[in-house]
Amino acid sequence: MSSTILVTGGTGLLGAQVVPILRRAGCTVRVLSRHDREPADGVRYVAVDLMTGKGLDAALSGVSTVLHLAGGPKGDDVSTRNLVQAAQRAGSVEHLVLISVVGADAVPVGYFARKAAAEKIVAASGIPYTILRAAQFHELALKTVRAMAKAPVLPAPGGIRWQPVASGDVAVRLAELTLGAPAGRVSDLVGPRVYTLEELQRGYLAAVGKRRMRLPIRVPGKIGKAYRSGANLSLDAPVGSHTWEEFLTAQAVDS
Repeated sequence: MSSTILVTGGTGLLGAQVVPILRRAGCTVRVLSRHDREPADGVRYVAVDLMTGKGLDAALSGVSTVLHLAGGPKGDDVSTRNLVQAAQRAGSVEHLVLISVVGADAVPVGYFARKAAAEKIVAASGIPYTILRAAQFHELALKTVRAMAKAPVLPAPGGIRWQPVASGDVAVRLAELTLGAPAGRVSDLVGPRVYTLEELQRGYLAAVGKRRMRLPIRVPGKIGKAYRSGANLSLDAPVGSHTWEEFLTAQAVDS
């Protein structure tokens, strides 16, 4: 019988792509969900509240590997601590895999800081682990530039660069890491090209056939300084195979 892999965030953007890969590899997969769900495609769903830890002990019973993908604007450190403590109690977990973000410890934004805290919690857990930092997904880049383009005049922060990566490329890499041996913090994964925010905006506007007047602005303070210095970039990291332009072409992008 294959060992059981527990996936948090298994119904989200990333998890929905990783779980089928693990199933095709013959793994027994258990997915945490906020609500009870019927089993589907060989996957068992378990209702758990990561922010309180309710249901975690039962969910981790017999689990050998945990792939922690669940996250959001707030609470990543809290949910990770609850998960780690439950994994320690379970005693069966031999590998804990965490997705994080490039620049987690260098960009002074709450989301990044909480990701950095989650990394430290995992590293100090005593459980063999793997941590992968990835750049922002194409989906987030699209959401960002689409929201900015709703204004009649397009805000254009200067000096902001991104390396957006395909979520599918990240999913494939995470599956490889989950099926492999614990490796600590591995090389970051980023997209094949660095874009200024203006270039991302232009790509989106061209895709939807829009034009906008641009209003150059400067992001102030430590946040602006961090982005202008490239703290959110990983220039020597391995890159995914799918570009921002390919992503836009594949989307049914509406206005």
